[in-house]
Amino acid sequence: MENLAVWQYVAIGLLFVWSGFVRSGLGFGGAVLSLPFLLLIHNDPLVFLPIIAVHLMVFSSFIAFTNHRKVKKDSLTNGSSDQAMSTIDWKYLKYSMGVMIVPKLIGVFGLLVLPTKLMSSIIFLIVMVYAIGYVLNKPFRSNSRTLDTCFLMLGGYVSGTSLIGAPLIVAVYASHVAKHQLRDTLFVLWFILVVIKCVAFVWAGVDFQLIHHLWLLPCATVGHILGMHFHEKMVSAETPTFFRVLGGVLIAISIFGLWKAWG
Repeated sequence: MENLAVWQYVAIGLLFVWSGFVRSGLGFGGAVLSLPFLLLIHNDPLVFLPIIAVHLMVFSSFIAFTNHRKVKKDSLTNGSSDQAMSTIDWKYLKYSMGVMIVPKLIGVFGLLVLPTKLMSSIIFLIVMVYAIGYVLNKPFRSNSRTLDTCFLMLGGYVSGTSLIGAPLIVAVYASHVAKHQLRDTLFVLWFILVVIKCVAFVWAGVDFQLIHHLWLLPCATVGHILGMHFHEKMVSAETPTFFRVLGGVLIAISIFGLWKAWG
């Protein structure tokens, strides 16, 4: 990510603020709603994915740890057990990881060996599918064990290739994890999936762009704080109109990205 214009660095910084805002505001979507825009600025997933992965590890572990401490404190105050008040569904987390682990590893391998142009195109096509669901107000839903398994496997694979498998995974988790446990359980899941990806990056000698963490991590932190502060407002803003507009923008960006990659 060297030798970029000043406006490109500014745009990248703003997009990482946006990524942190979405991640903490919704509990997911920091990658899927920022990566397509980042690839328009610099079309190389292996430049941005390690940075996004580290940010996911930092903020997901921070939120999970903070909420765990809060639960422990509340349990001592109310005399309830930690397990009864836990905000993490460890049982379903363990089950889902068993389903996703092999597709996840296959996805990571595909990211490391496939050409950059092809990988970018796959990412844009995946985002376009998600966006069409938003525009039609028909987001992914799961209502059968077979479909659950398919969504988890596909979500694991997409997560391995690009870290944007969240909409598929969330569709399943929302049907099986209690509402008060969903957010923190997802954060723990993201942390585990990202650790696997980072290990693969280290093994393959991928550049983690460590020098750029010095200014991009603070950018993501600003977004994270804003997202936490406006969490309730963000949740209430999840209307069909909001997602239709968002989906339309993502479709336009994806089409432009594909044209730029292959035109």
